[in-house]
Amino acid sequence: MSAEETLTLTSIRGLSDLPVGAAMGAGRSSAETMMSRASVLLQLWMTPKMIILGLVVVGLVGVLTFATSREVARTATPVTATVMPPARPTRPALSPVEEAFIQALWPIHGEVQRSLMRTSLGQILYKTSDLSRAELKARMEQAQVVYGRAETSIRALEPPASLRNDHQIYLDGVRLLRESAVEAMKMFKDGREDHLLTAYPKSQEASDKIREVGGKFWPNEFPPN
Repeated sequence: MSAEETLTLTSIRGLSDLPVGAAMGAGRSSAETMMSRASVLLQLWMTPKMIILGLVVVGLVGVLTFATSREVARTATPVTATVMPPARPTRPALSPVEEAFIQALWPIHGEVQRSLMRTSLGQILYKTSDLSRAELKARMEQAQVVYGRAETSIRALEPPASLRNDHQIYLDGVRLLRESAVEAMKMFKDGREDHLLTAYPKSQEASDKIREVGGKFWPNEFPPN
């Protein structure tokens, strides 16, 4: 018989030699001691950090499970032939007059695009509290100047007959941008931010018009839809 077995038997015999009441008391004391130790261990483990760590682990397991299932589904999907988008039709050669008009419009277009991007980004940063009201106002004021100057410059251009419609569309787009900026600037007078929402439709329509003309004049600047 091993020493551990001998010790166990001795403990049992020791308890059996006690009166019944004493033996039950000793049993309860032993059980309470074990429960007390288990409670202490549980308190040590159930700290805020351990709870958060547990939640993180559960979350990671969920993410890994989802990723694995997606990968299995993707692998099981049969491979299909890649369909290439249709090639863009070749633009007919421009006449010298048309080329001169497009070249004259290019620097104006660049300035308008940069201003449009700065004001659009500025409104987003303002909404996320990453740009102050004063900084947004400065951007909108500069945009008004740019759009007004661009509108004057575009009116001064003399397009050939073949590009008059494009010229008018682009001019309308810049006019809408200027009107949109004027509406947005009202926010800094009465403090109502809903002027930004009111100004948005004109800004979007202007952007569509400029994109329409830009896609014809500078096709490499705008990716195909």
